[in-house]
Amino acid sequence: MVQVAGAALLVAGGGAWLAQEDGWRQGALWLLGAALGLVLFQASFGFAGAFRRLLAEGRGAGLRAQMVLLAVATLLMLPAIEAGSLFGAPVRGFVFPTGVALLLGAFLFGIGMQVGGGCASGTLYTAAGGQGARMWITLAAFIAGATLAAWQYEAWLAWPSLAPLSLPGALGLWPAVGISLAVFALVWAASRAIEKARHGAVEPMAWRAEGPFPAVLWRGPWPMAWGAVGLAVLSVATLWLAGRPWAITAAFPLWGSKAVEALGWDDPAFWPFWEDPTRTEALLRPLLADRTTLMDLGLMAGAFLAAALAGRAGGWRWPQAREAVASILGGLLLGVGAVMASGCNISAYLGGIASGSLHGWVWIGPALLGNAVGLRLRPLFGLGRS
Repeated sequence: MVQVAGAALLVAGGGAWLAQEDGWRQGALWLLGAALGLVLFQASFGFAGAFRRLLAEGRGAGLRAQMVLLAVATLLMLPAIEAGSLFGAPVRGFVFPTGVALLLGAFLFGIGMQVGGGCASGTLYTAAGGQGARMWITLAAFIAGATLAAWQYEAWLAWPSLAPLSLPGALGLWPAVGISLAVFALVWAASRAIEKARHGAVEPMAWRAEGPFPAVLWRGPWPMAWGAVGLAVLSVATLWLAGRPWAITAAFPLWGSKAVEALGWDDPAFWPFWEDPTRTEALLRPLLADRTTLMDLGLMAGAFLAAALAGRAGGWRWPQAREAVASILGGLLLGVGAVMASGCNISAYLGGIASGSLHGWVWIGPALLGNAVGLRLRPLFGLGRS
């Protein structure tokens, strides 16, 4: 009970303090991040684990849950993004170039997901949920990798790329929505067919909770479908409140760059990465003025609360030497890959596709290939392939 009270105080008190100091929107962003963390933890909703089961075992329930998430998010977000407003608030999507840097970055990110043990959202919620010290090592290396990539930004700045392409801009809004939904349905059907051919039966994606209601809401575990729909709805709330889709990794080079500056190692303000006007503003403002930072920290607080409520906070087991090396290597690849690819599984894959951007659709191909390579590397570090 002490842990639950402390976690609840952190979530509620953090939101109240931010609202008092910086306005209601900052407090609301913290609480929205906390809600995302709670849903991620209670539904054990991850991308790295889903891809691992898909590639190693031929099980596609996790992939089908992602299709539910993408379908609901696209259906609700894309019309608002094209209209430029949601409930009277201005909004924009993530529409970025598609090029060599994105392809290589997504590939490296995919390797990092399997070697490091998680994606961006998975790293944050498992670390804060007390699931062992390994994910804290991955997170630290993730931040270091993103900072290293920001420092070396010029290295791939001139690599070939296509101009940003919006599918609604090229095809029209509703054709783009219809094609997207059709692709999600096709992936769903194909994953079922492949799984049935390989195993003789299809693992169901549960919609009903195993525990009694309403206790299951705080004790968990939630069905994966609840997690998919919950994350989609909260993604819409993020679009309205933050003015753009959910993002996670944009905060990591900011945290690292501020640490570099504080330690006197360099002046990141002169790095080309931070010369972009929107990035310059983030670097010069206080850290808690950054929306992504607030939501990331709130996500961790929400995951901590969810673990306390469920009584599932794991021990602080320190990883074996090879596991620690895997976390460092995987985290570095995650950070470098996320910066090169203009995002991760949340901002590039989910946010890009829900924004109707070509780069979101392209990102998943090299990311899956990277996951396959990372899966083969896991035994070198004493990690299982399932």
